[in-house]
Amino acid sequence: MPECWDGEHDVETPYGMLHVVIRGAPKGNKPAILTYHDVGLNHKLCFNPFFHNEDMQEITKHFVVCHVDAPGQQVGAPQFPQGYQYPTMDQLAGMLPTVVEHFGFKSIVGIGVGAGAFVLAKFALIFPDLVEGLVLLNIDPNGKGWIDWAASKLSGLTSTIPDIVLPHLFSQEELVSNTELVQSYRQQINNNVNHFNLQLFWNMYGSRRDLEMNRSGSALNSKTLKCPVMLVVGDNAPAEEGVVECNSKLDPTNTTFLKPGKLTEAFKYFLQGMGYMPSASMTRLARSRTASLTSAGSTDGTRSRACTNSDSAEGVGAVTQTMEVSC
Repeated sequence: MPECWDGEHDVETPYGMLHVVIRGAPKGNKPAILTYHDVGLNHKLCFNPFFHNEDMQEITKHFVVCHVDAPGQQVGAPQFPQGYQYPTMDQLAGMLPTVVEHFGFKSIVGIGVGAGAFVLAKFALIFPDLVEGLVLLNIDPNGKGWIDWAASKLSGLTSTIPDIVLPHLFSQEELVSNTELVQSYRQQINNNVNHFNLQLFWNMYGSRRDLEMNRSGSALNSKTLKCPVMLVVGDNAPAEEGVVECNSKLDPTNTTFLKPGKLTEAFKYFLQGMGYMPSASMTRLARSRTASLTSAGSTDGTRSRACTNSDSAEGVGAVTQTMEVSC
């Protein structure tokens, strides 16, 4: 991959065009860090504060970063024509091998939030050889039931798209108490995301089917994620129950619990566990934080919690307050 590919690109895939932003250049044989944002956001709104964090920049100097915007969600995206059929969740996942091939990546470590986490998990299930690890924030592996689907349809008739999306991004407690942050997201959604395109993405995400995976041996022809996975959920987040269920479907031999102070800290340990972060980069981290590693097999399904500062997720989507991490 030539260094001149650093910047913005439009990549033609079998299911339409994708807006992709490359930061940095490949570092030897290391995988690319590939991000996928939540519905209602784009890569800038979802990941910029996180990747501009000083600790995260210590990580990214070792990797090339590939930000993927879901079709029509990037800043300044042209509006899709009436009647446009938005790609299904399977098709969104099916776009990513073209991105990997286009830029010559050997493989990727994915970071996804909400809908983006669902897309990356689907991608890893279909193309396991291309994915070395996943960080999934606020993933809900379950499709909506008929009652939820009908309720969302009725809500769509009387509410604006920001009003529909915000309860997906924030807990009810946050919607009431953290009004400044919520209003900031509302303003950014209004100003930076095409509402017609967003409605199409929201409708497709709302009509998704369950992620078809089960812990090995728990079901006939069971299929689960083969790569290491780190699960992150905000305290009282709308997707909290979904994340817990997702954890129950992961291979316990690839799952331990980590109590980090910050997401960047957890991510560093995650990459180091895969052999990609030099130990020298971890020295200051080890001195400044105390971490707890516990085998998932010994927790009997209980969930680790770590009370952190309000910047614990460091600007990744709307993940705030307490985090739960499984890696």
